[in-house]
Amino acid sequence: MTIAQQRTFLTAEWKNLLMLNYAVDPELLAEFVPAGTVLDQFAGKTYVSLIGFEFNETRILGRAIPFHQSFEEVNLRFYVRRGERRGVVFIRELVPKFAVAAIARLAYGERYSSVPMSHRVERSENGTIAEFSWGSGSDRCTISAETSADEYLPAEGSLAQFITEHYWGYAAQGEGGTKEYQVEHPQWKVSNATTAQFRGPAERYYGARFAKVLANPPDSAFLAEGSAVTVFKGSRIF
Repeated sequence: MTIAQQRTFLTAEWKNLLMLNYAVDPELLAEFVPAGTVLDQFAGKTYVSLIGFEFNETRILGRAIPFHQSFEEVNLRFYVRRGERRGVVFIRELVPKFAVAAIARLAYGERYSSVPMSHRVERSENGTIAEFSWGSGSDRCTISAETSADEYLPAEGSLAQFITEHYWGYAAQGEGGTKEYQVEHPQWKVSNATTAQFRGPAERYYGARFAKVLANPPDSAFLAEGSAVTVFKGSRIF
């Protein structure tokens, strides 16, 4: 077994990442910033992103868990730095599989919950329609977008690059520490959204402060094609 294999926690295919991005007051995120990190900004603005995507071919510690290889995830995240390392912090992560949520909470201390979920991705010569939904009945929420048919690799220094190319994760631990872990994947092609929206009772999942953010149209939105990914085991940095 190689050193990389020894360090690997999860491998999967992340596909069709629908990303809705909102500029926010940095004070909104102050209490969520893990020790040892600082908020990252793009062009002087602080962003949160609401992201839905497909998990496929999932393996944890090299093993496929029956009935847990393919599922959706929706997460609300923001962006931080630790020195030269640019990373993400998750405010909330939702999956439809209880076991996946439980393992992630145990391994990383992440804010995972399990809820019913579904998705729809339809491609044509004119572009793509993508939709991710979670919850049921009056609690049901949806993010959706229509994109152009043009895909491109984000340019150096662009907002699309800033959103998609963070290769570290940081999770505040219950006792006040911080866990850091690495995520490895190639650069993703993206297509710009021509329309994008969130619908549903945001306060039910994200609280009043973030419900106000999500009540507005996103400042930008795009669909990333995704790829194979490797998530490595985490370590305490603080």
